Order: sequence, then structure tokens, then C-alpha cells
Amino acid sequence: MSIASPCIEICKFDGKTGFCIGCMRTRDECKSWKKMKDKHRRKIIEDRPRREHMLKK
Repeated sequence: MSIASPCIEICKFDGKTGFCIGCMRTRDECKSWKKMKDKHRRKIIEDRPRREHMLKK
């Protein structure tokens, strides 16, 4: 079963980190999500706490 997109339809990107403030993905990750293998998607999802921490700095 495919890993669902973490998008919550906020789609505002932080200028410093490049992460979307809603789903914590980069623009490139958002654009290529449908083409990604689940292994790569899982890594992005698992990296969310680190990305949130970077965004709060």
C-alpha cells in the first residue's frame, strides 16, 4: 500500500529552511511525491520532527 501524502493544504514555504509549514516537505519533494518510491516517502515522513525543530529555530 502506498504511503499517503502528508499535505494538509497549507502550502506556505519557509524562506530559510525551504520546508512547507504544513507538511514539512520541500517544494521538490511535494512536486515529485507521486513518483517517489515508498522507501523515500517513509524517510521524509520520519524526518518530520527534525524538520519541525529546524523550522522553529
